Amino acid sequence: MFQPRVALASLSGAADADWARAAAEHVGCAFLGGIALDGATREAARRLVERDRSEFLPADPVAFVDRQLSALADSPLRPAFNVRSSSLPPIRRVGEVCAAHDAVLELNAHCRQDEMCAAGAGEALLRDTDRLAAQVRAAAATGTPVSVKVRAEVGGVDLPAVCRAVESAGGDAVHVDAMDSESVVERVVAATDLFVVANNGVRDRETAREYLGYGADAVSVGRPSDDPEVLADVRAATDEWFAAEVGP
Repeated sequence: MFQPRVALASLSGAADADWARAAAEHVGCAFLGGIALDGATREAARRLVERDRSEFLPADPVAFVDRQLSALADSPLRPAFNVRSSSLPPIRRVGEVCAAHDAVLELNAHCRQDEMCAAGAGEALLRDTDRLAAQVRAAAATGTPVSVKVRAEVGGVDLPAVCRAVESAGGDAVHVDAMDSESVVERVVAATDLFVVANNGVRDRETAREYLGYGADAVSVGRPSDDPEVLADVRAATDEWFAAEVGP
């Protein structure tokens, strides 16, 4: 899906094209966003801003995605966009934009903010796999590669089962925020043939190698994504890991 096997994980209100370009020498992919696409999720995002969270709230979110991806047209990394929606038409529209830019569309089943969950997006989708699968099918129908961002340690949720539903619906990748349960990555890898990106606490060679040891296909860096020393260390660890797998 991308090389090198290091990605930047989306940071609400901060992960834009300039952020991605600054790290392009170290990573193979950058997940921009997240961005709220429809009325319900945009209202949730406005309420989050009112309590001092950073959010992207452009007048036209689909046009914003197009502009941001266009700004990375000459970048060596593969762009991706993390989106939140409670309805399918905006997912189809942004999927077409991503397909035109050879970008990955990432559906957000990860955000745990009460406002976004009440809108039927983010973590709420982990508990409603039928709706999540419908979003995956809508995105996949546009021809763009589809990733789903998920999180571990959500009560009552069988994460490997969710990932199997994503795969059955036509998803290509799953981006796993392992929280404090790093070994969940191993169970997800065993349950599906999805491309698995492992996230949470990746900040050096040791943490990268732990996730790769659980079978992850790639790792992503979140809050230290603007630290070139962290990115260089993680890149070196992944390069060494996969070079050893291939052998001389």
